[in-house]
Amino acid sequence: MSERELAKQIIDKLPEYKVGNLLLFLRGMLFDDEMEDDLYCERLVEDYLNDTSPDKHSTITLEELAKREGVDL
Repeated sequence: MSERELAKQIIDKLPEYKVGNLLLFLRGMLFDDEMEDDLYCERLVEDYLNDTSPDKHSTITLEELAKREGVDL
């Protein structure tokens, strides 16, 4: 039995008055994931902005990227 299935069995056994608290907890866990995603993206932007590499603004065409990666367009 998977952990998800076990969790569902436990939830099914909970009295209704406890389900609301469980929902708050689960929503909090989702919120944490979203916050982690946002923080990761913010760190990427900060790393880019603080990068002193002289070629950080250089670009290549989509065709050049595809050729470099071995992808046929």
